[in-house]
Order: sequence, then structure tokens, then C-alpha cells
Amino acid sequence: MKANPLLSLLVYFFIVINGSLALPLMAGDYQKELNQMIDDVESKVIKWRRHIHQNPELSNREFKTAKYIEQHLRRLGLEVQTGVAHTGVVALLKGSRPGKVVALRADMDALPVTERVDLPFASKVKSNYAGQEVGVMHACGHDTHVAILMGVAEVLSKQKDNIRGTVKFIFQPAEEGPPEGEEGGAELMVKEGVLQSPDVDAIFGLHIASQMPVGVIGYRPGGIMASVDDFRIKVKGQQTHGSAPWNGVDPIVVSSQIINSLQTIVSRQLKLTKQAAVVTVGSIHGGVRSNIIPEEVEMIGTIRALDNEMRQQIHTKIRKIANGVAESMGASVEVEIPMSVHYPVTYNTPKLVEQMLPTLKAQAGESRVILIDAITGAEDFSYFAQEVPGFYFFLGGKPLNVPENEAPAHHTPDFYIDETGMKLGVSTLTNMAIDYLNN
Repeated sequence: MKANPLLSLLVYFFIVINGSLALPLMAGDYQKELNQMIDDVESKVIKWRRHIHQNPELSNREFKTAKYIEQHLRRLGLEVQTGVAHTGVVALLKGSRPGKVVALRADMDALPVTERVDLPFASKVKSNYAGQEVGVMHACGHDTHVAILMGVAEVLSKQKDNIRGTVKFIFQPAEEGPPEGEEGGAELMVKEGVLQSPDVDAIFGLHIASQMPVGVIGYRPGGIMASVDDFRIKVKGQQTHGSAPWNGVDPIVVSSQIINSLQTIVSRQLKLTKQAAVVTVGSIHGGVRSNIIPEEVEMIGTIRALDNEMRQQIHTKIRKIANGVAESMGASVEVEIPMSVHYPVTYNTPKLVEQMLPTLKAQAGESRVILIDAITGAEDFSYFAQEVPGFYFFLGGKPLNVPENEAPAHHTPDFYIDETGMKLGVSTLTNMAIDYLNN
């Protein structure tokens, strides 16, 4: 059959304009180039992580960390804003074509923990926390988060011509909670407009996991991490001699009854087949001598919930129990919820998770992307995901030769991360940004 010149011309223009028939080869070459860039940046990511690990800073005091990040981002030619929510750093990468805006977030702060891990770059830093001198350590892996996002920024800055839309890099302070009496963290960043100018369409974040094997990604649509509210209960009685308790009102006995009763909220008053919840009293103080019944006892604790309605029910029930027990025993109480820390449920938008799951599986391998149970730890990434669609996942950081039950937990002096797991974090966030914007 004789070829139709007009038809051939139309097919040619279709290929030129849409690129659809040539896409598989182009995509393959492009992905190979991208993978090489990620391989090349890995050694830098490890170097950055070690520097940050050796020089940790507490919440709202991340001045040197912020400067270190800022210098890197400016070298990449990005538009950089500093001083966001005190010490936060935000940078924009505008692609060659207009499109959506995706945000990538990393938290920067360390903890008042004295490092016990024998590393050449172990932290020796001391600082002041709540009026005490403390050791400071990246005992939750925020140093890895920063280094990973610095690596993503370097790779994506070289892919500007292949990006449709804008990438917003958010380096966030005070995820562990600002010092008492200060604002900070994701909540303050949102208040200051970090998700605007330009308006963010979706946000992605990750958390290194010391007890999840390197090479594995854990995800969950819907609620993946609990809300958190701390609380304070002050029980006021009447001071008297310890030998004659009938002459006063013993706030220690009242407090013990309140603590026991609080445990019935989760075990007897919530529908636990719906979601998990926790009420924990972590500290109680009162009295100075064995033979003096004090006038006042103070307890503080934490509330965790994976459902907003249950969260509010717990608040109501704590107040009701504390007041009821105290009144029945002749004491009075003051209940403060939250006392300071209060994060919503970290919620992954199901549709966004479904959209991005193929990207995760392409980077880690299908068998190593696992659906996990929700956890009762909390994350202030929740403030971002409360405003725009969000996807937050866990990145394995446990050495393969260490049994899970022997891997040190987060927030401990022995916390340890296998740095070989960070490259997967770079490749996953890089490809999530590109795939979200270009598809």
C-alpha cells in the first residue's frame, strides 16, 4: 500500500508535540541520568549528616544548622528565605515550565540526650535545657532528614529544565517542641505562611526508622501517627502532719486515685476497635519530708490518639475524672490540656498515597514497600498535612545484621542509623517530587 504523505506528516507532528511515541526511550535515559546523579551525591549526603550530627542544636536554637543549610541552598542558585519560625530555612526551585507546587520537608532540631554511641563524629555538645546543663544529640535522626533533603535539592537543581512546576524545600525547626513559653515548629511555620506564596498543592516528608531495616519503606494511608497533647493536673489539699492525716486533705492519696481512674478511660470508656489511644502520667511531684502531708501535688502526662473525636473525648474525661475524684475526697484540682505540646493526627491523604505508591515501589522494590500499623508516636508534620494533602512515610535505617529487638530506640543515648539507608531517601523524595509535578 502506498504511504500517505499527509498522514505521515500528521504522525510526525504528533510525536514532536506530544512526545508520546518516543517517551519510553526518553524516560529510560532520563531515569538513568537521574540515578547517576543520586549515586554521585550520596557521599556528600553522608558528609553533611556527619557534620550536623557532630554539631547538634536544640529546638528554636538551630542557628548554625540553619546557616549550614542556607549556604548550600544558595550555592545551588535557589531562592532562599531564612528566619522562618525563628530558624527555619525555605527555598524555591522553579522548573522550566509552569505547574503545581510540591513541598518537601525536613526537621532540624536535636534532643537533650547525651550520646553514648562510639562514633568518630559523635556529639560532645553541651547546652542548657529547662535550666539544666545537658548533652545534646541527634537521637531521632533529624540530622539524616536534613542531609537527605540537601541531597534532593542538589539533584533537583540540576533537573530544572525537566521540571514542570515548583519545588519548595522546607527545613523546619523545633519538631520536638519549642521551649516552654515560645512558639515554634510546623505550627508556627504554617501561621507565618510557609504553605503560601506560592500555594503548595501537596507536601511529602519522611522519618528515618532505627528499627526498620535499611532498604525498606513503611507507609500507611489515613492516620499514620497519633495526635499528642500533654497535660498538667494540680491537686490541692490541706497540709498537715503525717502522723495525723485526718487533720488535713492528702493530695498524694487523691493523686493516686486520679492516676488509677485515668487508666479506665482507654480500657473501659473508648471504642478501641475503632482506633488505639494512650493516657500516660509521666511525672508526679509533691512533698519534701516523710512526715509532712503536702498541700499540693502536680502530675504531668501525655495523651495519644489516632482519631480526632476520641482525642476530644479523652480531654473531656480527664477533666471529669480529676474534678470528680478530687471533690469526692475534699480536694480541688486545676487541669491544663494541652500544657504546651499539641500536635494533630499525622494524616496521609489516601488519594495522594495511592498516586505516589508506584514511585515508592520503583525506588525501593515492590516487596520492600510495606503497609505498616499506625503508631502512637507523634509528628508535627501533621500541621502541614492538615492544610494541604500530605504523604509521610518511614525510611529504614537499621543495619541488616542487627536483630530488630536489639536496635536502639529513638530518643535514647544509643540511637544509631546505618548511613547506607539515606540514598534511598534521596532517590524516593527526588522521584516523588518529579513524578508528582510532571504527571
